[in-house]
Amino acid sequence: MTDIKSEKDPPTERVAPFHYDARGQQCFTWTLTDCKITDPVQLRIGPDLILPVIFIPGVMGSNLRSVSEPGGDQPESVWRLDNGFAGIPTHLLSQWMNQSAGIRQTVLHTDRVEVDDQGAVPDVPLGMVQENGQLLPAARKAALGERYRERGWGEVGQTSYERFLRWLEHVLNSPTVPRHENYALELEDRHWEDPKATYRRLQPGVDVFMPGLNGLDRNGSDGGVKPLTTDDLLAGARFNMPVHAFGYNWLESNAESAEKLRQRIETLLDQYGDRCTQVLLVTHSMGGLIARQCATLPGMEAAICGIIHGVMPTNGAPVAYRRCKVGMRDEDYGTSLVIGGSGQEVTAVFAQSPGALQLLPTRRYSPGWLKLLREEQSRTVPAMSAVPSPSQCPYETIYLERSRWWGLIREEWLAPKGGTAIEWKDYKQAIGSAREFHEVLGTYFHPKTYVFYGADTKFASFESIRWTIRPGLRRAHTTQPPFSIEALLEARNSDIQHDGRTPLYARGQSRVASHSLRYVDGTSPPEKLQYSDWELHCEMQDGIGDGTVPISSGRAPLDQAKRCQVKEQLGMRGFEHEGPFRNELVQLITLQWILKLAAQARKS
Repeated sequence: MTDIKSEKDPPTERVAPFHYDARGQQCFTWTLTDCKITDPVQLRIGPDLILPVIFIPGVMGSNLRSVSEPGGDQPESVWRLDNGFAGIPTHLLSQWMNQSAGIRQTVLHTDRVEVDDQGAVPDVPLGMVQENGQLLPAARKAALGERYRERGWGEVGQTSYERFLRWLEHVLNSPTVPRHENYALELEDRHWEDPKATYRRLQPGVDVFMPGLNGLDRNGSDGGVKPLTTDDLLAGARFNMPVHAFGYNWLESNAESAEKLRQRIETLLDQYGDRCTQVLLVTHSMGGLIARQCATLPGMEAAICGIIHGVMPTNGAPVAYRRCKVGMRDEDYGTSLVIGGSGQEVTAVFAQSPGALQLLPTRRYSPGWLKLLREEQSRTVPAMSAVPSPSQCPYETIYLERSRWWGLIREEWLAPKGGTAIEWKDYKQAIGSAREFHEVLGTYFHPKTYVFYGADTKFASFESIRWTIRPGLRRAHTTQPPFSIEALLEARNSDIQHDGRTPLYARGQSRVASHSLRYVDGTSPPEKLQYSDWELHCEMQDGIGDGTVPISSGRAPLDQAKRCQVKEQLGMRGFEHEGPFRNELVQLITLQWILKLAAQARKS
C-alpha cells in the first residue's frame, strides 16, 4: 500500500493541523511527504484579532487555600468546588459539614487565605485550547490542563461554572465548525449575498434570530431583547475570543479584588500583544460589583469593551442580614451545612469579611426593609416604624447597632469558642470598608452594560426581613408583667434569648421538662420547655427573584444607570441564584450579548 497518487487521481484536500500558543498565535504542523505528492497544503488562518472574554464568579465561587508561612506547612485547600458524586462538591461538604463557628472564624479569614488555582480543569481540547497532537497522550493531557490553568479556570468552582466555560469556549472558538453553525443561528437565503455560492458572504443589515430568543420578553418593562444583525456577525468575525476566568478572595473587600482584576486585564493585554486592545467581562452575582468597580479605575473603562451582569445584587440583599441573625438552615438545609446553619456560624466569617459585608442592603435599597410586626386577629400589623427610614443610614442604624437585639451582630458572637476572636473595632472597620465601597461605586455602570436577573415566582426571595411578635409561653404564677410590645424595639441583647436560630425569646428561660408529666391524652411534653414573654419569629421570603437576590435589587441597574449605560436588561425565569449559567436560555442570551459587544469592540 502506498500514499503516492497517480497523476489521474483528483486533488486531495490537505489541511495542516494547528494549535494556539499562549499568545493566541496559530502554530501549524506538517510532516513532509513524498515529492510526487503535489496537492497544495492549506493553512487555514483564523481571525486576526483577539478579544478575551473574562468570567468573574460570585461570592464563594472561587477556590481558596491557606496562606503558607515562610518555612511553614504547604498551603492546604480550604474552599475548593471540584465535582464529586453527581456533580456535588462532596469534598467541600465533608470538609465544612457541622464545623464549629470557631473553626470557621479561624480558617476563613481574609488574611489567612488566597486564591487557589489548582482546582479541577478539563483535559480535552476545546476551542482555542488545542495542543500539539504529536505529543504522547499523557503529555498532551498535562499540556491541555496547564493551558486551562493559564486561563484561570482552576481558580473558579468546577461545580458551578466549568460546564458553562467549556460551552462558551467551544461556541466562540471552535476550529472546525463555522461560527454561524456553532451559534445555531437561524440563517436563511435572505441573509446571504449569494445563497448558492461555495463560499458565501453575509448580506449586511439583516436581523438574525437565535433559537429560543426570538420574541423573548421583547415587550417587557425592561425593554426585552433586540435581535442580532448580520452587521454584528461581520464585525465580530475578526476576533478570536479566548475564555478566561478570574478567581478572587471573596472574603476581602471587592475594591481589592477590583484592583487585582485590573492587573489581570493588563497582563492579558500585554500577553496577547498588539492584536488585543480590549477585554469583555461576564459576571455572576457579586462578581458584577467587582467588574463595575474595576471599570472606574484609571484606563479600565476604555480597556473593557462591555460588561454582562448576571443576577447582580445591585443594591444588596436583605438575606445577608437574615443569615447573620438566624443562619440559613430553614432556607436550605444542605447548603447550610457548608455556609452555616446558625447565626453564630455565619457571623463568625461574615463579620470579619469586608467582601461579604458588601452584600448587605445599601442606602439605595428600598427603605424600611427591616420590619417588626405583631399578630392581631389572624393578621400581622406593624409594631414599629420600619427601619431604616428614608432619612436613616443602615450602616449606623442597623449594622453598627451594638446593644439592641435587632442589630446585625451580637457582639459575643465575635469571639466563638475555639476561634480567633475579633473585637468590635475590627468589625466596625469592616463595616466602614463596606460603606466606602458602596459610596464610591454609587450608581456607576460601564457605558456598554447588559443585565439579566431572576424574576421567578418559583424562587421566593427576601425583599424585606420581617420579625413577627407572637405570645410566648408564660410560667404559671408569674407575677412580673411582660414586656410591652412597644418596649421590644428598645430591648437589649441581654433581654433576648437567642441561640442563633429563629425564634428569639424576650425574657426567655429554658427548663427541662419532668419525665413524670403527662398531658391528658397521655403524651409527654417536650424535653425542654421554652418560657418567654414574647417569641420573635424571623419570617420566610416575602418576594420573588432567584431565591437570593430579590427582583427590586436585580432590576435596579436600568433605573439607576445614567446616559443609557444599560443597553439591554432582561428579567428571566427558570434558575436559582447559584446556577443561572447552567440554564440554556441564559447561555444563549449571554452569547448574543457577547456577539453584540464584539461587534462594537475596538479593532485597533
